[in-house]
This record gives sequence, structure tokens and C-alpha cells, in this order.
Amino acid sequence: MPVKKYNPITPGTRTRVGNAYTEITTNKPEKTLLAPLHKSGGRNHDGKMTVRQRGGGHKRRYRVIDFKRDKDGVVGTVKSIEYDPNRTAFIALIEYTDGEKRYIVAPNGLKVGAEIVSGAGAAPTVGNALYLKDIPFGVVIHAIEMQPGRGAALARSAGTKGTLKGREGKYAIIELPSGEVRRILQTCKATIGSTSNPDHGLQVLGKAGRKRWLGRRPRVRGVAMNPVDHPMGGGEGRASGGHPRSRTGIMAKGQKTRNNKKYSTSLIISKRKSKSRK
Repeated sequence: MPVKKYNPITPGTRTRVGNAYTEITTNKPEKTLLAPLHKSGGRNHDGKMTVRQRGGGHKRRYRVIDFKRDKDGVVGTVKSIEYDPNRTAFIALIEYTDGEKRYIVAPNGLKVGAEIVSGAGAAPTVGNALYLKDIPFGVVIHAIEMQPGRGAALARSAGTKGTLKGREGKYAIIELPSGEVRRILQTCKATIGSTSNPDHGLQVLGKAGRKRWLGRRPRVRGVAMNPVDHPMGGGEGRASGGHPRSRTGIMAKGQKTRNNKKYSTSLIISKRKSKSRK
């Protein structure tokens, strides 16, 4: 997926690098698969702000995505590749032979007119959803389930992928985009291929206003606050702020935050690779 550099005709376009959207085939979503999306502004049911730096942004409608891929054995045809404002990857509109339409997360390289199918007996080709027990070793996958029938939970964002490394009893061994290697039940489904829009990370917004359009408000650095507001606040002059940590005191830059007593810890073979090891 190519990106494009804008001519510096304004301060906002001087450094802007945007998506060329060459894969997108239509700008009109399927009306029957739209749902309202209400904004919370980071507030909970009491009206209290529980998530900071949220609010505003352009009005959106949710695209109902088929993460379960439970229409087994029915052939579907790709009608369009579309932009989804609610996720980084593109989505594909699928029309099945019985007339039903569904959205799926579009794999990279999926074209309009291609046919896809899910379930046992499907070929391991791009866009098909198979059980992990039926996928050959070394095949790139995305939209991976963690619990059978619950729907895809892993490798759903732009350009991400997992790899089937092997099998061990009733489990399949999967290498995830983070570098973590873990066991997942072979009765879970995954889709062949990597997700679309792999160049999403190369984009440069160019100006603060575009961040506001996405629903993100300004963030104040902890060292610029007072001690009552942040553990790194206060001090004479431009103090360094001490050990990096969050507003609630959780240490940053290396502290382990995962609960070792979590039920799925035994399923992890090797932990994700930290940035310092790369």
C-alpha cells in the first residue's frame, strides 16, 4: 500500500505523509451493515473521566465486522475494499451465494471478484478462514481466535500477521506480531494472509488538528505538572522528574505488569520481545 508526500503549500502539508488509498474501490459503505457509534469522551456511566486525552473527533458510524467467520462452506465473492474509520486495516464487503452480505477485515492482496470460503475443507489461500488444525506449518495468518467460536482477537490491525510454527497435543503453536510464541487450541479459526494497509505506520499527520479529528485531545507531560498532579511533577526549574512512571505511579520503561497468576500464563512459550532486545 503506497503512501504519498504532499506539496508544502500549507504548514500542515509540509511534513504530511498520507495514505494513497489505491486499494480502496468505493467510498459508500453498505447501509445494512452500519450501526450507530456513540462517543463517551473518556467518561464512565457516572460522568467521571476515566480515560484522559479523549474527546471530540469526527462523527463515525460503526461497520459491523464478521470476526467469527462462521458461515462455513458457503462461497463468498469480494464486492469492494473499503476504508473503515474505526480501525487501521481496510475492510472487504463479501456477498455470499445465498445473498447475505458481511464485512471482514481485508487481507493484504485480496482483490474485488475473488472468492473466499471458511470452515473445514477450505484451501489455505488468502482470505479463507480455517481451523488451526487444518493450516499448514509456516503459513502466515491473521484474525486469530483465542477461544473457539468467540471471534478473532489477535492480529487484526493494519499490516499484522502471525505464523503457525507447529502443533503440540490439542494446541497449535503460534508466533504473534509482538514476537510472543503461545499455544492456542487447534479448534480456533484464523484467516490466511496478513492484514491490509501495511504502510499505515509510515503516515505523518502533519498538524495537531488532524489528531483532534481522530478524537485525541492534547496530552500534558508529567514533568510539567505539580507534585499533586503527577509523581514526576514539581521541582525547581526544569527538573528531570525522577524515575519515569505513569500518573498513577506505575513504573515505565521495563517494569513487568503482567499478572503471573493469570490463567493463560501456562500457554505462553516465550514472552514478547522488548524494544531493547531488537
